[in-house]
Amino acid sequence: MARKTRPPRGRTTDPVLVVGLGRFGSAVCESLVRQGVEVLAVDMDERRVQRYADEFTHTVRADATDGEAMRQLGVRDLTRAVVAIGSDIESSVLTVITLSEAGVRTIYAKAITRKHGKILRTIGATHVIYPEYVMGQRVAHMVTGGLSDYLEFEDEFAIARCYAPAETWDRPLSESAIRTRHTITVVGVKRPGEPFTYAVPETVVHRGDELVLSGRIHDVERFTALADQP
Repeated sequence: MARKTRPPRGRTTDPVLVVGLGRFGSAVCESLVRQGVEVLAVDMDERRVQRYADEFTHTVRADATDGEAMRQLGVRDLTRAVVAIGSDIESSVLTVITLSEAGVRTIYAKAITRKHGKILRTIGATHVIYPEYVMGQRVAHMVTGGLSDYLEFEDEFAIARCYAPAETWDRPLSESAIRTRHTITVVGVKRPGEPFTYAVPETVVHRGDELVLSGRIHDVERFTALADQP
């Protein structure tokens, strides 16, 4: 096994194991490192391991489906892992089983289909992630409305960023009564060229402003359909 290390940057917390250094896995590692979290990145591809050796805390070439190899890496001492393997369903499943049997309490696993995700939950994954599905939702909402961004949660709740509709222009939020009329909450407002500010009842919204709002999926979709197109 090839292994290189570098000291973690910034604040530190319990290390996180990330299995798979494809686009998704490497993005997870990069974000964790930026947050000052120590990362143990594992992949079978030597080229990927060498590519990220100077970027992540630890990079190791190893077979994550091999229980003995994982024990040698000390995964029993880890509490969190991300299984970023998607296309190879067999490796994904076997890796989750290996980590679960090793005692890793919290396992985030990438799935490419609902059936794949159901299997992962059954064998020990505590969280299942569908990156392509989530991104598809976001793009679809951005294409069909005046949305800049959209994030949907499993419990029928969503957060969105959209341009303010005409009915809110030049009026404080208390007067336009968005929460009462549309059953959504405006969390923040962004003016062109200015940073986001938290929304309060006295906040006046103008044409061209962007709103960050939250609420039930249906209510958010209905309100953002009114959004002004810049």
